[in-house]
Amino acid sequence: MPNAAATPIDSRGWIAPAVAIALGVTVLRVLMLSLNRTDLFVDEAQYWLWGQEMALGYYSKPPLIGWVIRASTELGGSDAPFWVRLPAPLMHCVTALILGAIAAPRYGARAAVWVVATYITLPMVVLGSLLISTDTIMVPFLALALWAWLHGLDRGGSVLWAALAGGLLGIAFLAKYAAIYFVICAALAAALMWWGRPGWKPALAALAAFAVAISPNVWWNLANGLSTVEHTLDNADWVRDPGERAQLNVTGLAEFFANQFIVFGPVLFGALLVLAARFRRCSPDRQLLLAFSIPIVVIVCVQALLSKAYPNWAATAYLAGTLAVVPWLLTQHPGWRWGSMAFHLFLAVLLPVASVWGTGWRAGPEGNYLLERYVGRTEMTREILGRAADVGVSAVVADDRDVLADLFYQARDGGIAIYARPAAGRAPNHYVLKYALPADATGPVLLVTKKRKTRLEPCEVQPQGQIAPDLGAYAHRPQNLFVVEAQCLQIR
Repeated sequence: MPNAAATPIDSRGWIAPAVAIALGVTVLRVLMLSLNRTDLFVDEAQYWLWGQEMALGYYSKPPLIGWVIRASTELGGSDAPFWVRLPAPLMHCVTALILGAIAAPRYGARAAVWVVATYITLPMVVLGSLLISTDTIMVPFLALALWAWLHGLDRGGSVLWAALAGGLLGIAFLAKYAAIYFVICAALAAALMWWGRPGWKPALAALAAFAVAISPNVWWNLANGLSTVEHTLDNADWVRDPGERAQLNVTGLAEFFANQFIVFGPVLFGALLVLAARFRRCSPDRQLLLAFSIPIVVIVCVQALLSKAYPNWAATAYLAGTLAVVPWLLTQHPGWRWGSMAFHLFLAVLLPVASVWGTGWRAGPEGNYLLERYVGRTEMTREILGRAADVGVSAVVADDRDVLADLFYQARDGGIAIYARPAAGRAPNHYVLKYALPADATGPVLLVTKKRKTRLEPCEVQPQGQIAPDLGAYAHRPQNLFVVEAQCLQIR
């Protein structure tokens, strides 16, 4: 049975202007990225390290981001921050054009161009083009999965298109497990509307293709104590023991919900809420798109209420959300469309400019840096490595994930070995899991820790001072240095 949402619409002529907009914005972003003066954030440095291993999975995330960064740095012949981050603006450029291809046959050429222009300037995309993240690597494959799934529904259910959607969704899942929301949304769409039902054979084909695509990471998890799954459960910690850990965090919910007006944009998120309230009055096609957006926001809101949720956790909602909202604003509220674009363009200019010329901007004459989380990391690490060279040790051991992330990145070409301090029980991070100080290590090492005093009786501990910057990522997080024997740091 054909999809009721599929109606003949003149969609010709959208590709040239859409490509011009997407490429134009992306070229400018790449230029600004080449001038970017911020340090790699802790997650970015960790993703780079993953790319050196090329495994089928990692401690806290599936493997695709490591593979993509490795490909970029190999092609560029450099591990500089520019090459680590370069895939980000390129991935968002591709995603914008895929969304345009979904919008064109449904809403026409003009709407498709506006969808591309809107997505490429979304606040979450502006920030996501400056930093490399799993969301950014996931979204083009998730958009392709949505395109293939809708294409199959337009034909009344197609095994071939459903299998393609499932395979693409599996690749998206290899970037971030949040891709699984797609399965939930597709099931809800099928339950709520007949035009969202692909039929049993296409549905099974999609699930089979999805299972095949994710199987390498499933195997890796089984072979590594379900490391990534355990970390995901840590993020949603209430599911381990709902009776004890689930608490109503109304403030957290309010904060997460308010942040969505920034992540998606105030006009767009407001419009999405209006459409959700008018769901029954929306066209079948828009209802289908809303089914791939609203449930994700609701799910993450529940997570925020019961525990915590970061603002980007609902980012997957805004692919279908853009497709649902932008054509509606175009026809019903064109003035709001321009207001939305003005806000997006303001951020699209401000954030790249800040990354180049604003690393010294402060919140007042004596305030902290506005980009505090993204500056000061390199200086801290170079000072640690310099102290290690001064005292003549051949290894540095740290117990802070942030410090370890940048140590591994900055010491990549040096002669000083970097290790994580061993921890009892389940490894708290990737570094303890894969790079803990070996049990047979001997000789003096430089221990870097937040603890002011370190007792390792009967071992001798030689204090080497403290690194306590006033500004930057480690402001208010001083690191203390000690020279100790490697064997003294083993778990007893």
